[in-house]
Amino acid sequence: MNPGRPVIPGADKIRADLASAAETQDSRTPDTQNPPDRRAMSTLFTRIIEGELPGRFVWKAPDVVAFLSIGPLADGHVLVVPRAEVDKWTDASPELLAKVTLVAQTIGRAQMEAFGAPRAGVIIAGFEINHLHLHVWPSFSEAEYDFKKVQQNPDPAVMDAAAEKIRAALRAAGHGENVPAA
Repeated sequence: MNPGRPVIPGADKIRADLASAAETQDSRTPDTQNPPDRRAMSTLFTRIIEGELPGRFVWKAPDVVAFLSIGPLADGHVLVVPRAEVDKWTDASPELLAKVTLVAQTIGRAQMEAFGAPRAGVIIAGFEINHLHLHVWPSFSEAEYDFKKVQQNPDPAVMDAAAEKIRAALRAAGHGENVPAA
């Protein structure tokens, strides 16, 4: 593990699974036998999106979803993720990147409203999971922009409450069609 990287429970197992899958197929090489979004090994985010693993969703749309981070920088920290398995933001089509960014902005505005934050922080990192995602959270200072400070084992009740606050703010802003039930 590299110093300074966030610790995500199960990340070592995920990396081992990905390494095993890479032995049979390089996940960066298009698979002509399967659709491009269904490689030999789905990413952790695809497994969350498809319901194989739990997630606290605040946004579901045809191309982009958003759910709470399990290693939040602040209460209400959300990951905005395209459904398509795109490794890096620089690999995304301009249209997909625009959709992801628009959802991140919408979520950020809802977070500012829900948590009374003066700003919404946003970071594109992507070293832990090879699936494009934007970190978006209600931000009160620049000191929060440090992945060494992620909350370890956040309280599930606090996370549930944060997700509901964001959903309520999104509904109030007129985005109910993309806001799932809890």
